[in-house]
Amino acid sequence: MQDLIIQNADHILTMDDQRQELRGADIRIRGGEIIELGHNLTSQSPAAELVDACGCVVTPGLVNTHHHLYQTLTRAVPEAQDALLFGWLQTLYPIWARFGPDEMRVSAMVGLAELALSGCTLSSDHLYLYPNGARLDDTIEAAHQVGIRLFATRGSMSIGESDGGLPPDDLVEKEDDILKDCIRVIDRFHDRDPSALIRVGIAPCSPFSVSRDLMREAALLARDKSVHLHTHLAENQEDIDC
Repeated sequence: MQDLIIQNADHILTMDDQRQELRGADIRIRGGEIIELGHNLTSQSPAAELVDACGCVVTPGLVNTHHHLYQTLTRAVPEAQDALLFGWLQTLYPIWARFGPDEMRVSAMVGLAELALSGCTLSSDHLYLYPNGARLDDTIEAAHQVGIRLFATRGSMSIGESDGGLPPDDLVEKEDDILKDCIRVIDRFHDRDPSALIRVGIAPCSPFSVSRDLMREAALLARDKSVHLHTHLAENQEDIDC
């Protein structure tokens, strides 16, 4: 496997336990993993691919712990500007309801590319609506194309307006279907390797858009599959009005 060497960096901020800072040093990478820091590493790997970092500061990649990548395409809708959360959601739900696989993939690609350009190398994503055949697979495909690490969470909404929920009925799913698809995406995509490019979690959206039963079953499934559970527990009507 060919090494990659980032050489001659003006500064390398390691962010290790000793907070080391190296000057004019190299970074040797193999198989996507940093295996050595030091000076003149090219002499040990004459066939390595070289990246000249002269004049640059090299830092560890940033980590984005929460995102809704599908919203990238709708962040400049005039009617939603300056709205409180619930009004913002109610304005945009009809637009998102017209999305399909292509819109989900393109929106995710734009958001992930922006993150990569800002120095982010790992992002989570909370995708909780799946209109017109869209699937979590579309976001995962976008991450592969951009080349960024992704913690993709299979979100969900099961309580629509007719049952007292916030989202339109056409954007909610049956709870059995949600749990079955959670199992599918975990079995297909979740990689337990510490350096994995793709990991998957389970993410019922919020207390006002899923039932207690689904929240409970999602937690049990996450425990059974040894994956993380993610949700919006802090959001309720009282908090939003404040």
